[in-house]
Amino acid sequence: MNNEISKIYISADHRGVGLKLYLVEMLNAMGCSVENLGTDDPRTMVDFPEITKRVTDKMFDDPCSRGIVVCGVGAGVQIAANRFRHIRATRVERPEQAREDRFHDDINVIALSADEIDPEVALLCVQEFLEAPFEAIERRIRRIKMIS
Repeated sequence: MNNEISKIYISADHRGVGLKLYLVEMLNAMGCSVENLGTDDPRTMVDFPEITKRVTDKMFDDPCSRGIVVCGVGAGVQIAANRFRHIRATRVERPEQAREDRFHDDINVIALSADEIDPEVALLCVQEFLEAPFEAIERRIRRIKMIS
């Protein structure tokens, strides 16, 4: 994990619980500082905007953190996360996509589809997201300022 990352905040709706719990276990085993913001029971229905806001609120007070949000499709949590000015979220399906999105757009949240991604592939995506640098060149910084 990138040493500049203070903490990883992670949450999921009821459909994403299994994938989220797997990622929490793997990230903890890798020595990452992870805060699980729920939900942990797949039988308890929860709305994805609520669990996404838990992550974005924590990240507002911790600008060196990263977020992972999981729902059935992944699009809902991505859309919800991008409603907040300090968040740049993308839905990823492949590790190279996570790396490129981080490198080009300084993403700080990844959205995952629990219904569509294999857990091992999801972990590879998360690892790339956490390890990839942002290419902080003038044009990329300018573009991020424009959307913020």
